[in-house]
Amino acid sequence: MTREELERALDLADQGSWDEAHAIVQADEADQTACWIHAMLHKIEGDAGNARYWYRRAGRMGHVADEPTAELIAIRESIRG
Repeated sequence: MTREELERALDLADQGSWDEAHAIVQADEADQTACWIHAMLHKIEGDAGNARYWYRRAGRMGHVADEPTAELIAIRESIRG
């Protein structure tokens, strides 16, 4: 998944367009950052079990309890290096 696609998914999530963001990250289930975004989206939706599954896939279990706005910032920082 490209950096641009990941950033687009984050922009959409930030705007409340979770379904559109979900469609982007769901397209590459092997990309760990896409999985992290996927996890955060399920957390926002209130689906904690599914969120934990995607946090595990992303190797980011340490972010399960993060507040979504702060997590969006952390993901952006991760992408930008």
